[in-house]
Amino acid sequence: MNPPRPRTHTLRLLLGDQLNPRHSWFATQDEGVVYVLMEVRQETDYVLHHAQKILALFAAMRAMARQLREAGHRVRYVAIDDASNRQSIPANLAALMAHYGAEALQYQHPDEWRLDAQLRAWGTAQSFGVQAVDSEHFYTRRTELAEVFQGRKQWLMEHFYRRMRQRHGVLVDAAGEPEGGQWNYDHDNRKPWPGTGDAPALPPDARPTHDHGALWATIEAAGVESFGAPEATRLRWPLHRAEALAWLDHFIDSTLPHFGAFEDAMHTRGTRLFHSLLSFALNTKMLGPREVVERAQAAYHAGAAPLPAVEGFIRQILGWREYVRGIYWSHMPGYGERNALGHSAALPQWFWTGDTRMRCMQHAVGQSLQGAYAHHIQRLMVIGNFALLAGLDPAAVHRWYLGVYIDAFEWVELPNTVGMSQFADGGLLATKPYVSSAAYIDRMSDYCSGCHYDKKQKLGDRACPYNALYWDFFARNEGMLGRNSRLGMVYRQLQTMRGPQLDELRGHAAGLRARLDTL
Repeated sequence: MNPPRPRTHTLRLLLGDQLNPRHSWFATQDEGVVYVLMEVRQETDYVLHHAQKILALFAAMRAMARQLREAGHRVRYVAIDDASNRQSIPANLAALMAHYGAEALQYQHPDEWRLDAQLRAWGTAQSFGVQAVDSEHFYTRRTELAEVFQGRKQWLMEHFYRRMRQRHGVLVDAAGEPEGGQWNYDHDNRKPWPGTGDAPALPPDARPTHDHGALWATIEAAGVESFGAPEATRLRWPLHRAEALAWLDHFIDSTLPHFGAFEDAMHTRGTRLFHSLLSFALNTKMLGPREVVERAQAAYHAGAAPLPAVEGFIRQILGWREYVRGIYWSHMPGYGERNALGHSAALPQWFWTGDTRMRCMQHAVGQSLQGAYAHHIQRLMVIGNFALLAGLDPAAVHRWYLGVYIDAFEWVELPNTVGMSQFADGGLLATKPYVSSAAYIDRMSDYCSGCHYDKKQKLGDRACPYNALYWDFFARNEGMLGRNSRLGMVYRQLQTMRGPQLDELRGHAAGLRARLDTL
């Protein structure tokens, strides 16, 4: 006969993006502590999510629960179809605290303002002790970016990034100067990938394959709504730390050397090209940013990857990832409602089907719907570019990005969408709108080849929609953007087009914006 368990004194909540088995919580075992993970409609339903995102998070949470149990910890896992599941985090916590007779609840700081506010408000109303602790994941504190830029009119990522490099000793010499003599190698990292000739071959996709048909059937039976590819039960993503580490090794060894040169490239033959696909593992905390940065830096020092590739990769994690998190926490709540350009158009229906004659959008949106993934240039310079030029409602664009991408959590997705992609914060995050005509897309991809539309035409039924929309965008927003020093060349060129030429372009653009569903 097994002896009775000791009295439970503390419940510890783990959210779905807090799957770090190296957190200090797990360094010791305490029979009086119960770790709680829960699948709830509160989290599946606050925005319409891609099927693979829901499935991957639930599967990864279940893997974390198994790992904790195998390590000797007590775990209470509330499945989506449990009869006792109240389908909200606070309601489940209240019931579990009563069930176990626990005296205290602990949780790691949520990364989303919505959850942070909810748990803080609920916690202050309880008679038992509620404590929030650090997730032990990021380089910076939530408030650190605001402290760095206190009193400054312009917040620049480059300033923050250099400060982070020096502070953490990343790619700098003993005097704090950048290795190689430059802080930034962007000019070396803007090559298209031709896919022929001497172009490097695409790396093999060595990610694990998981079939979670039974779990998906449970999710559907619970009434959870979703969108995306029907083959959602086959996941090609690491679902626990060991798999994430193996994939990190594969990226460093086979892919990082070519990441930099082709990080802005797009191609119909390669949805991934040379990108890491580590963001899901990082954003769910299976991997920590420090270990990823250290592995990349070690590859450079070992001569296994060139400095421009390593610097470009590290910039995304040590620089951009930490920077957008600071932007998020400095400007929430309310950042998601910003709409500096007053855009209000609904998303075209093909955002949910990929059924458009624009080959670039057909591929980028279709890829997103198929696998819950697109790399950052597809998100910014194809999908986001079109959304901004067409005047789509930035809040609707935000909800689509948040739902469709497997790595999208609000703290990182919202600033990237509302600020960087849609310029809806009026220039707080980006110093200019990131828009282009067909020329950029053609230069960086093979999308324009074989497209229904002609990349060189600005007018007519077969003219690429990006062209007229591009000039109309700047004409419509001259009052706000005309004095932007980074757009001087654009507005000088626009000045030469004034008169019948610009009027005709703007009329064509208005017609396009009136029939977005048919493009």
